[in-house]
Amino acid sequence: MTNDLSILHLITNASFVVQLVMFILLVASVISWTFIFSKRKELNRAFSVANEFEEEFWSSADLTELYQKLSGKHFTPEGIEKIFIVGYKEFSRMRQTTNTTPAFHVESAEKVMRIELTRELDQLDESLPFLATVGSTSPYIGLFGTVWGIMNSFRALGEVKQATLAHVAPGIAEALIATAIGLFAAIPAVVAYNRFTTRLDRLTGRYELFVDEFIVVLQRQAHS
Repeated sequence: MTNDLSILHLITNASFVVQLVMFILLVASVISWTFIFSKRKELNRAFSVANEFEEEFWSSADLTELYQKLSGKHFTPEGIEKIFIVGYKEFSRMRQTTNTTPAFHVESAEKVMRIELTRELDQLDESLPFLATVGSTSPYIGLFGTVWGIMNSFRALGEVKQATLAHVAPGIAEALIATAIGLFAAIPAVVAYNRFTTRLDRLTGRYELFVDEFIVVLQRQAHS
């Protein structure tokens, strides 16, 4: 029996079930890190767009000009810009409709903005459930690999006449690696999920506040 307890040796000589558990956890970890980097970039971009748009919105004297700029064929609107575009477009369309009241114009614009807001948040929420799943299940998957490895170690121990630590150490060590990989996959996923959820809540608040403020602006225009 070899006494090589290097991590690589333990992984390559682990039982099939333990190796399968390690593989699943490593794949989950790689996917999680991919989502973490992409989601971080996406949220940073959303906040940057919101900052730039709100500054331009409140400094703009003509909302029609701002609408034409953002809805031009050479411009790709994002996030809060889309909310503004659909709201102002609906408001302008309803004002051209006869037999409708100013209150109805604003109400119609608010409805389409709320719908677009939900779409934008749903898009930003993508991959967060996966991070939550990895964070909550990876330790248990790793624990399953650990229990399986320890069980095999004790089964092998029962087949020898004189039991020593050298008989069970490799099996227990390879089993504990599964737990370590499970924690390695879970901890970043949990931290990232909590961080992204907090930032998404802040962004949601900004979007909803803008919709409320924009409705006030539209109400003034509707009665002008």
